Amino acid sequence: MSKFDSKSFNPQAFGKYVEKVPNLKRNELLKSRALTPNAEIRALFNSQTTTAYGIIPMFGNLGGEALNYDGQTDITSTSTATFERGVVVFGRAKAWTEKDFSEDITGGVKFMSNVGNQVAGYWEEVDQEVLLSMIKGIYATTDPGSAVFSTNHTYEIATAVGASTLNSAIQKACGQNKDKFQIVLMHSVVATNLENLGLLEYMKYTDANGIQRSLNIATWNGRTVLVDDSMPVREVPAVDAVSAVTGVPGVYTLAVTTKAIAGDALTLGEKSYVCGTTDGWDAGANVTADATALKALLAADFPQYTFGGTGGSITITQKVALAEDVPTLIVNKNDTDGTLVATITETTEGVTAVAAVAAAAAYTEYTTYTMGLGAFDYEDIGAKVAYEMDRDPKVNGGEDTLYSRQRKCLAPYGFSYKKAVQATLSPTNTEFENGANWELVNDGAGTYFDHKAIPIARILSRG
Repeated sequence: MSKFDSKSFNPQAFGKYVEKVPNLKRNELLKSRALTPNAEIRALFNSQTTTAYGIIPMFGNLGGEALNYDGQTDITSTSTATFERGVVVFGRAKAWTEKDFSEDITGGVKFMSNVGNQVAGYWEEVDQEVLLSMIKGIYATTDPGSAVFSTNHTYEIATAVGASTLNSAIQKACGQNKDKFQIVLMHSVVATNLENLGLLEYMKYTDANGIQRSLNIATWNGRTVLVDDSMPVREVPAVDAVSAVTGVPGVYTLAVTTKAIAGDALTLGEKSYVCGTTDGWDAGANVTADATALKALLAADFPQYTFGGTGGSITITQKVALAEDVPTLIVNKNDTDGTLVATITETTEGVTAVAAVAAAAAYTEYTTYTMGLGAFDYEDIGAKVAYEMDRDPKVNGGEDTLYSRQRKCLAPYGFSYKKAVQATLSPTNTEFENGANWELVNDGAGTYFDHKAIPIARILSRG
């Protein structure tokens, strides 16, 4: 690697060199087995027919209540459910260019070699961004049957993290399966609070000179901790106190003062009634008869109100108190000798009930993620040419460009990627964050994958 340009570049050797560079985050995730290889995914995307998106079947567990074996009860059978899991390959690419002149004026500094030394770390950051986008997406799922995951795998506290936080969070998420959790990703503010409580201990290593140094990797309750300020942070604004308001149901009076004849019409809101027709009411002997018949029609079409009153007066009362405009009333007499006269007035103004809200100060919310064995399936699918060099001798007096490409598959266990919102063959991070693209694996008939088998949880705290 002493010479690093298009003449001496060996892409295979360079790829092996990049793999040897320490990737702390990815390596720790792999060592924790939160990211696990999946032979089915590799076989799926190495085939000639599937290159970007595919479906993998998942088998359900045995279930059903055991029958009484008493010599009289027939033994009936059930079958296991078959689930389908969508997985997708994402591709990313980047290039870096260094000028010959930069090396000339710095006395031979190997700028492109420096690029090579940092490629592994760069892709480590890219992969983590994808991972976090996927986690954000599964927590934002819009599928009603999948909401149970977000509810049970979120542990929110109105304080900073403490001694029992992690244990409580993973128990809420997975119950007796909490021992699967192996790794925690947190912001440095959260890590500092844990350090101050004596709950976090950083791992050590000895460098080439025999000096012991601290790694940016620690343990918390026996779980490996990665401190990373790219973890989600949200500023929550202050809330002013709001006093409780007692709701008052609105009351309206619809008065029929002159009876209708055939052809007269009355419209209330979006519903119309024509006297003497099948969708209207029969002309009565007087306004009381007209109001009584009309009241029955209105009660059927406006379930949000109750209807009462006597004579030609119809009282309309809200079932749920809220502020609203007076319902629109339109009276249309027939073209010749129509007689209907009716009006509507607001007797009592409706007031919407408001619950009391206590004042709250602004605060910063930190999201901590914890994952466990098999939280994500991970496969490096590979690109046709992962690394290549290009030299252009004429631009800027000569320059070398390193091109890098990768295609990988990350798939959260128990979730199916639906590809509902995806513009190209490779989803972007924004598309991964879209909850419409994710749902718990299910059989299409209402049976969903057990969320307690998914070792992913998040902690929302104030430090």
